[in-house]
Amino acid sequence: MAAAAAPAVPEHSPEAPPSRPFDISQPPVIEGFNPLPKTKDETFSQKFVRKTKENPFVPIGCLGTAGALIYGLRAFHQGKTRQSQLLMRGRIFAQGFTVVAIIVGVFATALKQKQ
Repeated sequence: MAAAAAPAVPEHSPEAPPSRPFDISQPPVIEGFNPLPKTKDETFSQKFVRKTKENPFVPIGCLGTAGALIYGLRAFHQGKTRQSQLLMRGRIFAQGFTVVAIIVGVFATALKQKQ
């Protein structure tokens, strides 16, 4: 009569492991990726002190920018236009100094990690 029918679902080949769903309790394995160990949690003041020690020119530039802005606005309010203009130019200089300090700090940190 009729020949026995082969099963419609193909069986797994011995070469390929059976697929299993993603296990959420284990992180995925990514070749070539080594996660860094989690550092201890820092408070804001601890992080500020650490970053200031790494690159002290950034806070100096920020204080210079803020100081020139405050004194420039005060001079403008008092009607001292010449002094106000000079302080606003000083503020631009201080901002440029701060940006350069940030860029130099980023490059220094990148070079330090490669060594």
